[in-house]
Amino acid sequence: METQVQTCLQRLPRANLRVTLARGASEILAAQKLRWRVFVEELGAKLTSRTPGVDQDFYDPYCDHLIVRDEANGRIVGTYRILPPQAARKVGYYSENEFDLTNLAPLRPHMVEVGRSCIDPDYRTGATISLLWAGLARYMRENGHQYLIGCASISMKDGGHNAVGVYHALAAHRAPPEYRVFPRHPLPLDHIVGTPNPNIPPLIKGYMHAGAWICGEPAWDPDFNTADLLILLPISRVDARYAKHFVERQK
Repeated sequence: METQVQTCLQRLPRANLRVTLARGASEILAAQKLRWRVFVEELGAKLTSRTPGVDQDFYDPYCDHLIVRDEANGRIVGTYRILPPQAARKVGYYSENEFDLTNLAPLRPHMVEVGRSCIDPDYRTGATISLLWAGLARYMRENGHQYLIGCASISMKDGGHNAVGVYHALAAHRAPPEYRVFPRHPLPLDHIVGTPNPNIPPLIKGYMHAGAWICGEPAWDPDFNTADLLILLPISRVDARYAKHFVERQK
C-alpha cells in the first residue's frame, strides 16, 4: 500500500471498484493471495504458510476481511484485515506479539484492530485507498466500535534511518501517557541517526490526518523487516468533515 503509484494507471475507472466484506472462503483466499504477492513477492517479507502463495495465519479465521473488487473482471485488488473486540477476547490482538498493550486494557471492549492492508500494484490510486478507508469507517460506525488500533509499518531497507526520522517527526502526534505501549523488540533509537526530512508512508499520514496517536516507540519486526508504530485512533477524535468524506465515498 505504501509503494509508489504507477502513474499510467491513474485513469482506472473508479466506477468499477466496490468495497465490501469478504463473503465466503473463496474471497478470503483471494485476499490472502494478494497479501502474499505484495508482502512476500514484492516487499520481501519472510512468512511461512501451509499453502504456497497464500498469506494465512492464526488470526485470519477470527477476522473480518475488507476487500476492494474490480467489478469489471472480478479481481480483488485491495484488502484490510479487521479483528473485532469480541474475537480479540478469544485470541488476543496481533499487535500483542510486538507490543505490551497493558495500558490499553480499559479500551479493549470497544477496540478493533486492523492490519495486513495492501493494494495490488496495478490499482494503487487514491480511489482504491479511499474505498478501503470508507469501508473501514462504515464498519466502525455500523458496529458501534469506539477505538481502532494497528501496527503501521516503515521499511527498514535503509537500516532504519527513515523509520527513526519518521518517529521523531511525528512527536506532536504521540498519545497521552496513559495510552503508552512498550515494544517487545525496540528499535535502537539511540544508535540510529534519523533522516532529517523523512519520507512518511501514506498510510501513516492518513492515520495522523484522521486524528490518530502514536502510542510509543517503534518495534522491529524481523519477518517483515519493518519498524512498526502502534497507532490508536479514538473515533471521537476523527474530524467530522474528514469522516463525512469517507462515508460519502462508500455510497
